[in-house]
Amino acid sequence: MSQPQHLRSDYRHFQAITTRWHDNDLYGHVNNVTYYSYFDSAVNTYLIEVGGLDIHNGEVVGFVVSSACDYFASIAFPEAVEVGLRVGKLGNSSVQYELAVFKAGENEACAAGRFVHVFVDRASNRPVSIPERLRTALAALLVPV
Repeated sequence: MSQPQHLRSDYRHFQAITTRWHDNDLYGHVNNVTYYSYFDSAVNTYLIEVGGLDIHNGEVVGFVVSSACDYFASIAFPEAVEVGLRVGKLGNSSVQYELAVFKAGENEACAAGRFVHVFVDRASNRPVSIPERLRTALAALLVPV
């Protein structure tokens, strides 16, 4: 069974990630759970820098409610990688991110994943509409259906 290709041209934004020595597992490659930290770092960097999300004092925070990852090729320390980011669905209070990990300069992804954030009021943990500045930043990454 062949996996669908995830190409660099399919993504709207890229975040450079530096692999670390402790990312490697006993088998000499980046452990599968570490990809999720790469995804989280890429998304949150974008939300903070472009969307204006205040992770420390803001009234709204994003909770991950679903996540998955498929693996196609291994990476290992020390390799420079880039996480491609796009938005697949943008709702009133939620967003589905689609991400892929690329070795620097390569066109095909080593892994591809997705996760859903639901934005909630920090005090009540109840879903809220995505704030306008954040929505604008997310809409810029939206891919046509």
